[in-house]
Amino acid sequence: MQKRKLKIAQVAPLWFSIPPKKYGGIEWIVYNLCEGLTKLGHQVTLFASGDSKVPCKLKSVYPTSLIKNHISWQDNTYNILNLSRAFQKAKEFDIIHTHIDLWDMYFAPIVETPSVHTIHNPLYSTSKLDSRLFIFEKFKHNNFVTISNSQRRLSRVKLNATTIYNGIRLEEFKFNPRPKDYFVWAARIDKYKGIENAIFAAEKAGVKLILAGRLDPRQKDYFQTRIKPHLNRNIKYIGEYSRKEKSDFFGKAKALLYPIEWFEPFGLNMAEAQACGTPVIAFDRGSVPEVVKNGKTGFVVPFKDKKGKTNINGLANAIKNIDKIKREDCRKWVEQNFTEEVMVKNYEKLYYKLISKRHKT
Repeated sequence: MQKRKLKIAQVAPLWFSIPPKKYGGIEWIVYNLCEGLTKLGHQVTLFASGDSKVPCKLKSVYPTSLIKNHISWQDNTYNILNLSRAFQKAKEFDIIHTHIDLWDMYFAPIVETPSVHTIHNPLYSTSKLDSRLFIFEKFKHNNFVTISNSQRRLSRVKLNATTIYNGIRLEEFKFNPRPKDYFVWAARIDKYKGIENAIFAAEKAGVKLILAGRLDPRQKDYFQTRIKPHLNRNIKYIGEYSRKEKSDFFGKAKALLYPIEWFEPFGLNMAEAQACGTPVIAFDRGSVPEVVKNGKTGFVVPFKDKKGKTNINGLANAIKNIDKIKREDCRKWVEQNFTEEVMVKNYEKLYYKLISKRHKT
């Protein structure tokens, strides 16, 4: 079975092209999967937006990314159509791999072709009336992949899930043994992404900080009132960088500050920074302790201090001790755990397992 090359459908969300021009972590994972599986000789078909550029066959139900046409995040019409098109062609594939949250579960049980869904978003909502969790519970015996053990452990729904870490294209990230004298923070602008914590820690430690990331229209008031007053010679916001700029952005920094306040399922920026040799300083939220090796590739700081307050002092102390981390160890850690090749091999192994299981039933 494992010697036979497979016909694989990958189904991506339509919000951004594959690969994305700038923001888009899920989109880069899908691209890396398509590229890596194709290199292994599998026949891959990607169902994505029409402006995607991938090294495999492309099928589209919409000509451009939805964001480009200002289609609301709440409008699932086109993503459901995309899933429908993929499952209509189920007999053409050995397996269907979906990355669109929630909606694929309605289609998976009604076709013979095995399918697997990678959960890119958390499942730890505390609401008793969370309809998303209700649907996951109804279809919990479908095949799922979680992108960290933390994501699976924190899920309120006990799923039939395998953990496979996200993987990056290592060749895109140049190792830099001699960083400049500043720190960076990178994410979409939002309080729960820890931007204020990074600023407070940098101010307390007396270091320079560069902030970068997508600023959505709904976050402009937050940025103007909570972030902009802190900007000065030592703390700067440069906007959203391009993919080509990312390696230099991370590689030239002494460390990535990533003091998130939510249980992030993975955190691709942490792997990308470490690939450049740049250690990570982050709170112990979500997948952080899995992606960052505490004391070896950065510092995993307790979220709360002894008084129950956000642990800014802990971040500042980690900043002052960052030179204890060997940048070579950061690169090696990523090479061993978070590359495209490692991720693709793990998915390939899972595909064969699911196909073999279906043939036996």
